[in-house]
Amino acid sequence: MTTTLPPSRNGPPSTLATADAPEIEANDTLQPATLPIGELPEPPRTAPPPAAHAGIVVASYNIHGGIGVDGRFLPKRIARVLAELDADIVALQEVESRTTGFDMLGYLRDATGYHAIPGPTLIRPDGEYGNALLTRFPPSRVRQIDLSVDSHEPRGAIDATLSCRLGREPVPLRVIATHLGLWPGERRIQVRRLLTSLAEQRGLGTVLLGDVNEWFLWGRPLRWLHAYFEGAPHVATFPSRLPLFALDRIWSSPRALLASIRRHESPLARLASDHLPLVAALSLDETHLPPAQNWP
Repeated sequence: MTTTLPPSRNGPPSTLATADAPEIEANDTLQPATLPIGELPEPPRTAPPPAAHAGIVVASYNIHGGIGVDGRFLPKRIARVLAELDADIVALQEVESRTTGFDMLGYLRDATGYHAIPGPTLIRPDGEYGNALLTRFPPSRVRQIDLSVDSHEPRGAIDATLSCRLGREPVPLRVIATHLGLWPGERRIQVRRLLTSLAEQRGLGTVLLGDVNEWFLWGRPLRWLHAYFEGAPHVATFPSRLPLFALDRIWSSPRALLASIRRHESPLARLASDHLPLVAALSLDETHLPPAQNWP
């Protein structure tokens, strides 16, 4: 199930600048190789500003540590997919530096020129692993939500308020980016914590997005989130070569913020990760947002 987004606000998709990323052989599955799609230009120093209008594009993308479905670790491919998306805000999952020793988030930040907000859930002497936000808009507030449950893999969410300048005055938008656990009971606890955090800061346009790892459309965590956010389309994004499962999700509050949603399924995106990016267009005009006096 997909719907089509309007054309890019900035014309044709921008050519994303990317520096040469090392081709790291961290284990037997990471095979150094050259990018099959040709050389890329040098990275820009700053991201181009979004057009002055009331719509923005957000995306959620599980990048699988930069390892494609062919087993190759090629950060260039992830950067090129981000160029294809031309999104204003991107939530990333499985941002990996442990196995490779390569600063993936720093590389993607420099390649895009975006603000980078890290949200590592595993921090060890050999590197980090977890979530991240890339955004054209500067953050005015950032906190981390701990979603770890007992002996399961540590999980978390980035809770950021962004100053989205779409006209003369910036519009605040709360963005919560997460990656939930693999076990049903674990996800139920994590969603309860997210709902509690959402209730702590009302009166602000909000987007929740990420890989929720929910395989069943009737699962309780999904039902709870749909009830809070008044539902959202489910679009299959996994596995990338033949998407069957809607593991990646985007919700908004108010619901009217969410104008359209689709998966991005270019040939490169099918190769670069085991997930396809999920992309949504948001409408931030005054009729879809809470009254200004309610904004912090």
